[in-house]
Amino acid sequence: MTVHDVARHLPGATVLREHCRALALLDAVLNPEWEGRRHSFADKWSETESVASMRNGAGDEYSIVFSPAGVYVRGFDHESPMSPYAEDGPWPGVLDEVPEVFRRYVEEPAFSDEDGMPLVTACMWQEAGDDRWTAGTIDFPESATENPDGARYLFQLLVDRSPEAFQRWAEDYYEVPVDLEAVRHVFSSGPLTEAVVRALNPEIGLADLAEDVGVIGCPAS
Repeated sequence: MTVHDVARHLPGATVLREHCRALALLDAVLNPEWEGRRHSFADKWSETESVASMRNGAGDEYSIVFSPAGVYVRGFDHESPMSPYAEDGPWPGVLDEVPEVFRRYVEEPAFSDEDGMPLVTACMWQEAGDDRWTAGTIDFPESATENPDGARYLFQLLVDRSPEAFQRWAEDYYEVPVDLEAVRHVFSSGPLTEAVVRALNPEIGLADLAEDVGVIGCPAS
């Protein structure tokens, strides 16, 4: 699976945004400590932009910018043969066709290393008013035909957006049972309640998540 396969399976911007929000909220409940979380969401990254992020703590990450211009997605697999460090720059085609409305995200410091190198092995975008995702024209390395750009691993919970997929991932990652009905409730954009929080993590309550709820921008009751 490459970025082109992922692009065919991603939903529209509105659905993707709410799914990313739900992932961040579930991670916040399951792990109150920020450093150990996989997913995050900043509803007010700027006055007009929101950003969803994933970091696995081992060097792999993605960022998704939701803006009036559309949605920009970049992923980085640090072990990919398409790493910018392997070629002293982004792999040919990954960023070459990014539309002008998204070019500033290519050079965004938060998505680059300390020397300004874009940390990217996979990139997609969808301009406002468009109904499809686009990725660049890429000649993938023949030595890694199954997952050359890391897209299969990086975006697995964006391609399979089922509550069951998240439950499997979270139980493996956090090594605790994860209540499937509570996950379904959050995925359906239901308000975060004391009962839902306790079902997912009996060691905390709704009040403990007030700051996270504010940053993520989720409804709470």
